[in-house]
This record gives sequence, C-alpha cells and structure tokens, in this order.
Amino acid sequence: MLVGPKATSPEKLKPFECGSEPIGSPRGRYSVKFYQVAILFLVFDIEAAFMYPWAQLFAKLSLTPAGGISIFGFAEMLLFVAILVVALAYVWRKKAIGWD
Repeated sequence: MLVGPKATSPEKLKPFECGSEPIGSPRGRYSVKFYQVAILFLVFDIEAAFMYPWAQLFAKLSLTPAGGISIFGFAEMLLFVAILVVALAYVWRKKAIGWD
C-alpha cells in the first residue's frame, strides 16, 4: 500500500467481470424458484455423496463379526433414501420443481 502505484482513473474504477461489461444491477433480485432449485440440487447431490462411502463400507456395516451381507447397512440406506423420496414427493406435489 505504501510503495505501490497510486494512479487511478475512471477506467480502473469500473467493475470488471470476466472481461466483459456488467449487464444490469449487481443488486438485482432473483426468483425464489432459483433458490429452491439450488437447495434441492444440494440435497440430492449430498445424497449421492453419502451413497458412495456407504457402498464402499457395505460389508463392514454388518453386525456379524465375519462381515458379509449387512441387513443393518441395507436398512440404514433404505431409510435414508425413503426420507429423501418423501421429500422429493413433497416438493414435486407443491410444484417447487418442474418445467414452466
């Protein structure tokens, strides 16, 4: 700050976005639908992120010492997916997602 150049010009003070002139106000409002879709994307993206480690550790989730097929691990993921299916049915019924 003390030794850098101090010359400013109106061109330097303009907002800069990816090499092009900004269009519209940066304080413009977004539709609530935009935020709903964003949150739904995050929810179902996190679902996919949780399924991968579960699939990797499926045999280790068994309650038996030898491992094998895990009814507990399968029921755990089935409950998780069922909760998300109920949530998806709810937002679909409320028409929070869909084509306009």
